[in-house]
Amino acid sequence: MTILDLEPKAVWKNFHALTRIPRPSKHEEKVSEFLYDFGKKLGLETIREECGNIIIRKPATPGCENKKTVILQGHMDMVPQKNADVQHDFEKDPIETWIDGDWVKAKGTTLGADDGLGVAMAMTVLESKDIRHGPIEVLVTVDEETGLTGANLLAPGLLHGDILLNLDSEDEGEICIGCAGGLDISVKGTYKGCERPNDSVCVSLAFKGFQGGHSGTDINLYRANANKVAARVLYQVLSRTDAKLVCAEGGTLRNAIARECFTYLYVSQTSLGKVRSVAQEEFDKIKAEYALTDPDAKMVFEPTSSLPCSPEYVEPDKALNFIRATLACPDGVERMSSSVPGLVETSNNMAMLKIADGKFMVKTLMRSSVDTAKMAMADKLKAVFELAGCEVEFSGGYSGWEPRPQSDIVELMVEKYTQQYGQKPSVLAIHAGLECGIIGGKYPGMDMASYGSTLRSPHSPDERASISSLQRTWTYLRSVLEAIPQK
Repeated sequence: MTILDLEPKAVWKNFHALTRIPRPSKHEEKVSEFLYDFGKKLGLETIREECGNIIIRKPATPGCENKKTVILQGHMDMVPQKNADVQHDFEKDPIETWIDGDWVKAKGTTLGADDGLGVAMAMTVLESKDIRHGPIEVLVTVDEETGLTGANLLAPGLLHGDILLNLDSEDEGEICIGCAGGLDISVKGTYKGCERPNDSVCVSLAFKGFQGGHSGTDINLYRANANKVAARVLYQVLSRTDAKLVCAEGGTLRNAIARECFTYLYVSQTSLGKVRSVAQEEFDKIKAEYALTDPDAKMVFEPTSSLPCSPEYVEPDKALNFIRATLACPDGVERMSSSVPGLVETSNNMAMLKIADGKFMVKTLMRSSVDTAKMAMADKLKAVFELAGCEVEFSGGYSGWEPRPQSDIVELMVEKYTQQYGQKPSVLAIHAGLECGIIGGKYPGMDMASYGSTLRSPHSPDERASISSLQRTWTYLRSVLEAIPQK
């Protein structure tokens, strides 16, 4: 059985088509062209913005012309993450899927159900001939995952809709009505390289097997960040032995909790045993702390004859300063919301770390539903790295989406959910960044909500989509569209 055999077949057919097209963030040219052609082949008004965003308009079914116009919105890019032992080029290779019980998974890579399934549902609405609906606009944006670029570049006045349904949520039964704002932070420093000691052994110290996950929706699970784990171990090694730091690199995406970090050291022959012992002692403590969240985490200590960087090591004082700052960098949940029970208010994800070739780099993504709290933590992070002699730059800041729990579309969605499921859904705000906040700023007064079928472990190779949940969600979306009121 393949996903083409699953119900609803029309939705899975469209999702399968998306899996055939490479679409990592920043490389959406092929999928943008595909969606443009998709709309044109249906004979629908189709617009492609210069940035690659696609807007497709479908007229109302006869008799529904006076209903409010609904925008179905999702993003075309996907997070390109794979296991280290998997050969996959996200710019060239299709995603290979398989079925495991109620779950659709990918073979060692991210699945792209975030937000491929949302886009597939919107495509299916455009194709449908048996849904009674008012005017429909479908908006599919580029580069949501690495900067909400498509939403930021969306032209004001281009959309005609009264209601926006974002199809990028990941838990069936939850209607999202608000989200956190964000801020990208880049740290840069430099150092002078030193020649390799004559009597040294080159050692690879790798940290692998961490669960990782989405830096917004999974941050409250308190999973270990591989970059922070590496910093803890390196701090002990560099301050207690004669080991020299050659280079380090961990994390690949700003909005994914780092799953792996690879470091390289020069160690004298006589202190090799001590370095191994100190590293293992500290890692064992960390392993015990995260036994439930990251049971498969491991540290691999082994001599190596090859380096992924310049053979010069970091001058010792600089190396310790960098590691101290990395150790002190805020990471994880900073504060929970005082007004919304269970909601993370402010957090930071130390997403990427690189020390190599005379340069030190850290990239983080900070989130908060309170702008002043976000900036306060940003200033704290800046102070930490400036004490280590680094430059810190803020960019890509955006505010959150303010909840409106009594809005017309939310009340309609609650009513239809209750009719279908026999119980009320959860109505909540989330700690991830959704495009609704940015789009709402360009189109004030637009009624908005976000919904989707159940996904698990997005932004990691463990990403999976529930088959039964999609079936129910598709039925639910149809009922909502058919019940949209008149203007």
